[in-house]
Parts: sequence; C-alpha cells; structure tokens
Amino acid sequence: MDASIFKAYDIRGIYPDQVDEEAAWKIGYASAQFLRSMLTGYQRGLAAAQAVCVGRDMRTHSPALAEALIAGMNASGANVIDIGQIDTPQIYFAINHLGTCGGVQVTASHNPAKYNGFKVSGLEAKPIGVDTGLRDIRHIATALLHTKGNPIGTIEPRELWDAYREHVLKFLRPNLRNLKVAIDASNGMAGKAVPKLFADVPVEIIPLNFRHDGSFKHEPNPLVEKNLEELKETVRKKHCDLGICFDGDADRMMMVDQTGRTIGCDLMTALMAPYFLAVRPKSTVVYDLRSSRVVAEEIIAAGGTPRRERVGHAYMKKALRDSHGVFGGELSGHFYYADNFFADSAVITMVHVLNIISAADKPISDLIEPLRRYHSSGEMNFEVDDKKTVMEQLARRYADAQIDHLDGVTIGYKQWWFNCRPSNTEPLLRLNIEAQTADLLAEKLAELEKHLGKPVQH
Repeated sequence: MDASIFKAYDIRGIYPDQVDEEAAWKIGYASAQFLRSMLTGYQRGLAAAQAVCVGRDMRTHSPALAEALIAGMNASGANVIDIGQIDTPQIYFAINHLGTCGGVQVTASHNPAKYNGFKVSGLEAKPIGVDTGLRDIRHIATALLHTKGNPIGTIEPRELWDAYREHVLKFLRPNLRNLKVAIDASNGMAGKAVPKLFADVPVEIIPLNFRHDGSFKHEPNPLVEKNLEELKETVRKKHCDLGICFDGDADRMMMVDQTGRTIGCDLMTALMAPYFLAVRPKSTVVYDLRSSRVVAEEIIAAGGTPRRERVGHAYMKKALRDSHGVFGGELSGHFYYADNFFADSAVITMVHVLNIISAADKPISDLIEPLRRYHSSGEMNFEVDDKKTVMEQLARRYADAQIDHLDGVTIGYKQWWFNCRPSNTEPLLRLNIEAQTADLLAEKLAELEKHLGKPVQH
C-alpha cells in the first residue's frame, strides 16, 4: 500500500495505481477501528455511535471503492450506514443527524477524473487530519497484511436527501426577490445536489455542466480562472444576478458578479461577516491568513472579533469551534458555519448569498466594490527546493516588519504585506501579497521574485 496517498487533510491518489480496492478495504478497516476507539464509555453504549456513515461522489470508480471501504469497515466490526452518492457536506450533516462516530466520503474533490480518495470525519463531523487521527489510520492501514475478514458489521442503506434539504433551506429567508443565478456544477456533485435542494426555491437557475457521470468538461476546480470562462459568458449573455461555480464534491465555490467579474472569497467573507454579526453581535469570525486586510477591518467595523487562522479546513473548523465563532471564510472557497456543526457547506453558502443579494436594493458588484480597496496578487506558486531556508532569508530581509510564523512566514508593513508558506506535498512555496496601490504591488512582487524566482503555473 502506497503510504504517500495520506495527505495533511485527506487520502488521495491516482486510481488504480495508488488508490485501489485493496487500499480502500484497508482504509475502511483502519478508519472504522480508529473512529470507534475515540468513543467515550457512554458513547460506546449508543448503537448509533457504533456506526460509521459512508458516502461517495460521482467518479466512475467511487462505487467500487466505497464497496471495498465498507467491506473493510464491516470486517473491523463496525456497522455502516451507506448514504449513497452525495455532496461532501452531506456527510457532515449525516454524522450529526444520525449520531454516528464519524464518516468517510469517497472523493477526490477538485482533482482530475483519474484521481480518487477519502475524506474522514470524526464524531460531530470534526475533521480528521494528520495531527488528529490520519497518522494513526495510516499506521493501522499500512500494517495490514491482507484484506480478508468476516463481515461482522452490518450495512444499512439510507436516503437522507429530504432531511438534508430541510436542514439547508432552514437558512433561507422569506420573500426572496426574483433572482437569476447561473450555476456551473463542474460535472460534479452540485449537479445532483442543486436540483434536489433548490427545486422549489423561487430563484431562476441557469444550469451549466450538471451532468455528473465522472467525466469533466473542465477541471472541477473553481479557483483556476480559466475554469470560470463559461460561467462568466453565461452570466453576461443571460443577464444573471450572480454566477456560482462549485468544485467536484461541492464543498467549495467561487462566485462572479452580474458583469462576470470574479469575486475573491476573502471579499465574500468580508461581505458576509456583518450579515452574521447582525444576528450574533460581538461574535468571532474566523478567516485564513491569506485573506485581504479588508476582512478584519469589516469584522471590526461590524462589532465582531476577527480571528486569523492557518490555511486548511482542519484548522479553520477547530478555530471556529474553539472560539464559539459564528462564521468563517477561507480564500479557497470553503465557508464555515456554527449552526452547520462548525463545518463548511457550499450549498448553505449559496443560501446565505441569495439572502444577502435579495435584501439589497443594488447589484452584488455594488456591494463588493467598497471592499476592493486593496490590490492583491492572488496565490502564486514558486518551485523551491529548500523551502525553510528561503523563508528564513525572507524574514531576515524584512526584519523591520511585523513578522509572524503562524503558517509559513507573514511579513507586514503599513502599506503592504505578504505571506509565504510551504506546500505540504510539493517543492513549492505559495505566495500571497497585498498592497495599497497597483504600482506598489508590482514593485514588491518584482522584489520578492529575486528571492523566489519566477512563478509557476499550478
């Protein structure tokens, strides 16, 4: 079994070279054993808590991998509730709705069709990353010598779409105005989720790439600007109020305004923060450290407490839960909600954005424009062999700045700042830089390229 498929936040690799049915069986056995071992004495007495939820995405090999995963779980003694083909946020809902000890979603998220993998969540849908259990699961799985065992546990198929729809739409406010929204499902799970969840919502939806058979018209990654081209063209041509592009497993989204201009997810966090703080005054809002300074400024202006956090859903969810925060936003398109089990959900984000636009007597571009008061590079990648040394050099070069090492190195001046952090899996440094003017941004980016080299497409 290839141990390299275990990443910082999930398990992922190419099918069948790295991720196959044998690996799935071992991961099923190991994850079920780990999840059940984390139960307290009281929880062990609950039948539901002894079970594990399993869902899968639309990739052609996901059914076979899910079947092998479940067989491994059964062999470990765990009962399995199979909730079928779902968007990833539904696994978080299912764990809490059914009271299970955790769940596993078979998915490779935004990766190309040849990839597949597994996202593991624990009790209450708490994320299982390398520091919270994934290392233990890897140890158990890679130590297994065979994929044989009697199926001690049971399998119960469950359909949760009705309950899930009720949960998602409870956030929808009444009296929506007549909106037209173009939605690019990226041939992923949003192609199933959006029709099931929003069929009765009084919004005109223009569907793009809703077919979800495991093939992709474009890479199911909305962070790549070229993947938004069809959506932008449709928004302009059809005179839509908003465009939304989901990723493959529909836990992330990017938005474009009615003119087809991309809206950075940090700007969406800044826009949404006052909306939540109006309901929960003085609450904490969590944001990842790549986000524009406008985010903290808007949170403070709305009477909230900004909490800056490391990049990654495991860190964001923990920070939101630990701070009893109301909402969190990440530059990658994950948005997190206290009343959604402190988990992320792209479809719930869609609901809240519809609420915000509907309540405003102006287009979304007018809501966003006041937030575009800084100039940013977006995330750029640089090939660097000795990442640690380069970051140390940057800290020395800008020693007169405000510096922290929460995630990589962040260098802050009054008029500009940047964060440079290492990739977990590749010889890359990732750079985000922001400045008060476009000229200053260009000047400082050229200055940083002397240390980092030329950016690479990734």
